[in-house]
Amino acid sequence: MIVLHARPSPGFREAVDAIFGPGVVVHVDEAAPLDEVAPEITALLHVLTPVTPEFIASAPKLGLIQKLGVGVNTIALDAAREHGVAVCNMPGTNSQAVAEMALSLMLAVLRRTCFFDARTRAGQGWSADPSELDSVGEIAGRTVGLVGFGNSAQRLAPVLEALGARVAYAARSPRDVAYDHWPVERIVAEADIVSLHMPLTEETRASIDPLVMKKGAMLVNTARGELVDEARLVEALASGHLRGAGLDVFDREPVAPDNALLALPNVVLAPHIAWLTPETLVRCLKVAKENCDRLAAGEALLHQVV
Repeated sequence: MIVLHARPSPGFREAVDAIFGPGVVVHVDEAAPLDEVAPEITALLHVLTPVTPEFIASAPKLGLIQKLGVGVNTIALDAAREHGVAVCNMPGTNSQAVAEMALSLMLAVLRRTCFFDARTRAGQGWSADPSELDSVGEIAGRTVGLVGFGNSAQRLAPVLEALGARVAYAARSPRDVAYDHWPVERIVAEADIVSLHMPLTEETRASIDPLVMKKGAMLVNTARGELVDEARLVEALASGHLRGAGLDVFDREPVAPDNALLALPNVVLAPHIAWLTPETLVRCLKVAKENCDRLAAGEALLHQVV
């Protein structure tokens, strides 16, 4: 039994049936437990609901946990390894979508899109205090620091350069590109815009301190919320130390209604959907189908992490 643990849209359901065949994949809502079907699952198509050690132990036929995306921090990797369950991801499938979302968040914060959208809808588009326009800006002429230089950052960099930005990136080693290779610490301290594109590990957890960032800079996070010290981010934004932030990810998800970030006017928010486009889902499902076929045939899997 192949199970998709998610809340698929109608278009996503159609894509699943088109790629796997009608009725081949069983859909279980992401908010529902997998207890009833666990004994029969052979492959789990995983989105965001954590895959726990308890679930893995309760699924004796499970051979594959297939992440629809890249980050595997929501999967109990040690438990999977202990029970002989393969874990695979699919690098590159969502890079275009994430790169475009990061760019859109940069522009939305710089141009204060949400602020002016709300005023325009209220019929007050030209009545804002003129000083509000002093806080908008352009990407051109700014230094954009990309923390992590994987597929999404590599797609984003030439676009930023074409718009007139100076691009710097942090990676374990220099790449054969025309951009500046800086340590993370320098990017955080000097970049006008810091955009996060790195995985969440114990080394990177809470490694970005917004209060160390350049005064007047902005933060964009389409990677993982736990990369940033969220309490210090709230402080940096509320105090005016940072110009603003564009956030698709948070320390805890879904975001609680009382999260202090929701009350800040200089933040643009999205509910962890940077990766989620119909085009991305089709690319993901094709990789998932290939791996499910390989699992059934006893062949080597694509992009195996565990």
